[in-house]
Amino acid sequence: MKIIEKNSLVIVFCVAVATLFWGIWGVPLLDPDEPVYAETAREMIEFKDFLSPRIYNEYWYDKPPMYYWLVAIAQYIFGFNEFAARFPAALMASATSVMVYVGGAKLFNERAGFWASLVLTSCIQFFYMGKAAVTDTTLLFFMTGALLSFIHKRYWLMYICMALATLTKGPIGIVFPGAIIFLYILCMGRLDEILRMHVIRGLLLYFLIAAPWYYAMYTVHGMEFIDTFLGFHNVTRFTTPEHANRVTFWYYIPVVILGLFPWTGLFVLSIRSSIGESRVDDMRNLIFLHIWWAFVFLFFTVCKTKLVSYILPMFPAMAMVIGWYIAWVESKTRYNKVLWSWIFGSGIMYLLLGAGWIVGAKFLSEVSASLIILGIVTLILGAAVIIAIYYYKDVQLASFIHVATGIVTMVVAFTFVLPVLADRFSMKTIAAFYKQECYSHLPVHVDKFLRPGFMWYTRAPGKEMLPKTDDFKNALQKEGWNYYVVRGLELRRFQKTNQLPESVTVLKEAGDIYLLQKLQETK
Repeated sequence: MKIIEKNSLVIVFCVAVATLFWGIWGVPLLDPDEPVYAETAREMIEFKDFLSPRIYNEYWYDKPPMYYWLVAIAQYIFGFNEFAARFPAALMASATSVMVYVGGAKLFNERAGFWASLVLTSCIQFFYMGKAAVTDTTLLFFMTGALLSFIHKRYWLMYICMALATLTKGPIGIVFPGAIIFLYILCMGRLDEILRMHVIRGLLLYFLIAAPWYYAMYTVHGMEFIDTFLGFHNVTRFTTPEHANRVTFWYYIPVVILGLFPWTGLFVLSIRSSIGESRVDDMRNLIFLHIWWAFVFLFFTVCKTKLVSYILPMFPAMAMVIGWYIAWVESKTRYNKVLWSWIFGSGIMYLLLGAGWIVGAKFLSEVSASLIILGIVTLILGAAVIIAIYYYKDVQLASFIHVATGIVTMVVAFTFVLPVLADRFSMKTIAAFYKQECYSHLPVHVDKFLRPGFMWYTRAPGKEMLPKTDDFKNALQKEGWNYYVVRGLELRRFQKTNQLPESVTVLKEAGDIYLLQKLQETK
């Protein structure tokens, strides 16, 4: 059998593109992250400056330029809209899924690569992040490329991918692949492998690609760039929590459980089988994959700043482990013990998530019907998996039902749920009202987390207000006619303490985001 099957390649490509591009034009950019990248790319075009990222018409040093460049190209082609902002992320995620197919097929066999790609494409965290206008799937593409290049002994390509990853999200682009590769070499007792990796020349190639932008930024902006980019956005975020309420050692456990659905129930089973049942050749590659996902998980568990998106780089490795397991089970003629484990693990996950959607409908009245239907469909598909395994012993059918579960979840979420809930997380409706009904020359004060979306949709930077500080209070004391854009929590906090002046009225409310107006003659 050929390592790469034409029909399988077409299937994984079509499933990836259809899944990841579905609905990226139908949901407004969600605050606070998506508008940041879209707006920074737009300002690159506006200022004709593709070296120094800007937002609110001011320089900022949060991320390297790779994703901004990709979004700027997409905006130049498709215009300044949601589709253009998300196009590069969806494209990179689709390419990653195809890469996992090819990489998995070469590591194990064609069926393992085929299932690994479908596992990755259909799990919740991957298809959600693949539709988001953020850097994570671009980083994922290059980091996955670097690690697979190593295991396939394509060392020059490995260094190129590391360099491009570093241009996407900073030092993590070389630190993560380098640490994972070193741990694998150490674990396997193959330190002599380093001598074959062209380390000196490879690092020279890495710096020739990655360093010019950093050097140019230092030349233009000096130590301010170094202190902000390396000091705050890398070192400080690792050592100091950005969100204190998330500093728990178990934070990423539920993230993985939900993010890997509908495959979560198979992952533990896949780990067990990969350790106890794999052949020697497969075991070496499986150890590499286990070190890959475990390192990412443990690193961010230790890291003080925690975000859901941080652990995305572990998903290709987990998908390839599950893909290997499905292909291994397919090759067996007797696997009754394994089937009971599959039934138990997947059954619990389907039951929990199906019930979760139904219970969640009580708290989201706007989409309660959609969530109840999704919950019922999830329970039905879970029952179908059990029937396929228990009665028909058809591993392929059960696996395709898992894939269908992920795709159905995605379609419902991005067709019937998120578009309806968008006003809870997006400034689009408030911004449209502001542009039509408000005087753009008057001061407008905007909550920090709503400011990127407000800027993107209005082109007005506004004046930033930090939540849970005196910023809103001080802004309310400004003389003259002022506008305020705040979240409901902040507004109700002032209403309860009677700190909201009578001269302040609500002009527009959308999804618990408020546009306020203060009428007062200037003294």
